[in-house]
Amino acid sequence: MKAWTKSLVWTALAVFALAACGGKEGGNEPKELKGIDYPEWVLKGSGAFGGEAGKVFYGVGSVSGIKNHALARTTADNRARAEIAKIFEVYSASLMKDYMASTTAGDMKASSEEQHVEQAIKTFSAQTLSGVQVVDHWYHPDGTVYALAQLDLKAFTDSLDKMKELNSQVRDYVRKNAERVHMDLEKEEEKRAGAGGGTAP
Repeated sequence: MKAWTKSLVWTALAVFALAACGGKEGGNEPKELKGIDYPEWVLKGSGAFGGEAGKVFYGVGSVSGIKNHALARTTADNRARAEIAKIFEVYSASLMKDYMASTTAGDMKASSEEQHVEQAIKTFSAQTLSGVQVVDHWYHPDGTVYALAQLDLKAFTDSLDKMKELNSQVRDYVRKNAERVHMDLEKEEEKRAGAGGGTAP
């Protein structure tokens, strides 16, 4: 076989190999992910999502430039948890806004319900992060560490009885409406993802 023919064959094989093990399809990847095989959650990011795993909040954190492996991983984990905290703050605020609207429709004073709402949001924020689990990591060839954190909505609602600071009305309302408000937030995430080209993990 002539030299140029061998060269052509090797070039073709190299191109095929790159195509086979490259990044995800769609062409929406940022330049740092082009041609790299990465998990879908890295690009799809944080949000409230549904699926086979049920109603879940996901948070994605990343860190680069830290040479200490353990420190980099811990930092990525903490940033992923912080992302869930941001999402859950929006979720709990929406939930409690609906609660206040439903209860103040009667004779109850708005100021009293506002206090209940503020107390509930603070309680959720303090208790929720204890239920967050880091479920995956991915390491970019450039050294960037990505972490995926997860908060299961069912696990959260199951833990409501432990939140003694909440009155029974708030706990009952959260149990009944937790999935509905999650679905509302999920729809908003889908709209945002559709506008930006991404989808759920």
